[in-house]
Amino acid sequence: MTSHNDDCSRLKNYPEKENFKASQGLTFSWSHIIARSRKRDFEKHILQDVSGVAYPGELLIIMGPSGSGKTTLLNCITMRNLKGLEVSGSIFINDQLIGKGDMASISAYVQQDNLFIGCLTVREHLIFQALVRMTSSYSEKLLRVEEVLRQLSLKDCENCQIGIPGIIKGISGGERKRLALASEFLINPFLIFLDEPTNGLDSFMSLNVIQMLKSVALEGRTVIATIHQPSSEIFQLIDKLCLVTEGKIAFLGTSSQTNDFFTKLKIPCPPNFNPADYYVQILSVIPGKEKECQQSIEKITDAFQTSNLSRNIENIHTKNMIKPWSNSVKKTYKNRWNLQLKALFWRSWLTVTKNPESTTIPLRMVLMESILIFLIYNGISLSQAGITDVNGLFYYLSITLSFNEVFQAINSCCGERAIFMREHNDRFYRIDIYFLSKIICEIPMSIFSNVFITTVAYSTFGSTIKVGVNEYITALSISFLIGQVAQGLGFIISFMINQMEFASVLVDIMVVPLMILGGKFLNISSIPFYLRWVSDLSWFKYGSEALMINFWSTVEYIPCDKNSTLSYTCLNDGLQVLNSSSIRIDTFWQSIGNLFILAVAFRMIALIILLHKVSKSDL
Repeated sequence: MTSHNDDCSRLKNYPEKENFKASQGLTFSWSHIIARSRKRDFEKHILQDVSGVAYPGELLIIMGPSGSGKTTLLNCITMRNLKGLEVSGSIFINDQLIGKGDMASISAYVQQDNLFIGCLTVREHLIFQALVRMTSSYSEKLLRVEEVLRQLSLKDCENCQIGIPGIIKGISGGERKRLALASEFLINPFLIFLDEPTNGLDSFMSLNVIQMLKSVALEGRTVIATIHQPSSEIFQLIDKLCLVTEGKIAFLGTSSQTNDFFTKLKIPCPPNFNPADYYVQILSVIPGKEKECQQSIEKITDAFQTSNLSRNIENIHTKNMIKPWSNSVKKTYKNRWNLQLKALFWRSWLTVTKNPESTTIPLRMVLMESILIFLIYNGISLSQAGITDVNGLFYYLSITLSFNEVFQAINSCCGERAIFMREHNDRFYRIDIYFLSKIICEIPMSIFSNVFITTVAYSTFGSTIKVGVNEYITALSISFLIGQVAQGLGFIISFMINQMEFASVLVDIMVVPLMILGGKFLNISSIPFYLRWVSDLSWFKYGSEALMINFWSTVEYIPCDKNSTLSYTCLNDGLQVLNSSSIRIDTFWQSIGNLFILAVAFRMIALIILLHKVSKSDL
């Protein structure tokens, strides 16, 4: 397979996708596909020199035992999900060699695992798909969404949330399958590929899905799907059958040709027996009878290779120039960056506002933490004993804000990781646009939680402490900066680790040392020289210093109780309090600048990690 500069020019005779007519269609063929899985010194041949062809108006079903190579074959001919594979071969459309970029632009691939953002409704999901995948006007996109909703019988559930298991009750399994199909039908694809479209469905819903695919094929499209073991009713709907076993093609032809082929081999399907069950059974390797089964399978595959059916397929490819496989991708997007940002921001905002994990749970945590702060620190006085209370409050405030923001970012990104990877692989939007939309959508919640918790913290001051408006607004700004730095670290962790349980462990590993070296548990001047660089990355240090300078710089007198039995040296004003903590008042703006630099730097690191992850993933 190859990707040439003139690949797109070769497709100029193809009809426009959004003006598809039933009388038009594409003949799709693949030639000499070989796939190897190589890990260190171990190499396994998954596909061994397989070829085939599918015509418009046909429903081609790929069948075979588990582990026979069905899904790998589908991934190879769609040029997707090829990570860890060495692949060679050629793909043709209407006898023209094509590359991966062209395949993605004219085909749809409905994969076995349907990935959705569960808090969205069916209509909202399709609108987003239309916004990022179609190039027509907004009104035309909405009209197309309406057409697809009716075509796939989704009107009754269009305003229902898709659902999140255990959190939001959503649509049924059959409706999810139809929604996955609807997402692809929006762009009027010429070629439709489906991996196990009936998986997880009952017999009635499975039949319903295949009947729908049959009707789609009759419109002139080319439909190719893998099915493990279809029912006899589904088998009757199949136009053409491709049997795969041990990485080889055992048969490719119509249902009637299938019966003739196996009858000639003296292993015909018995009467009143589901042909699908029978063919999978004779192509399976039974434990304890491996040698006999392998000989039988080799006999079947060799017979097909020498049959007229196989020769006819080879004749189609001999007139085409076979060129080496290339996995290069032409990175083009359907819409400009500003339209991508608008669509992503809209979806991200819906996710933030409609997902309980993004709103209700964080708000409850903010309320509980605020109550805890008030109960512990309420009534702080301006006294020698109150100095410790004030400093402890500011440091605890930094910790609370930080952990809130870290986990909020992790919850926001970890759950969408697989969806993002798939959508970017399909060229829905750019990576930086996705990242920017996540940052923007997290800001309102961040502002609210930081303002609320900081306001509660300042409300704990007793009547002896007077805080001016300027100092209060400055404290809110510092709290917001602290939250933004922590949120940046949350993005880093969520892009490094895509599983919540491991991300939580990594939070402790990365945040706790920064917290300890922030100056509260260990005086800044006492930190060992070889750990100073860790302390320099601690936003706890800069945040608590800025909060303390903002508060104590305005305190001109602190009462000292000479009759107290407590043994401590009286600190007479705010400057002495700062000096006792090795904090200089002239470092205020330096601390503010460091918080800003860390907030930006952590986001840049997160973006680099995300870019690296995407570059390594050949989905």
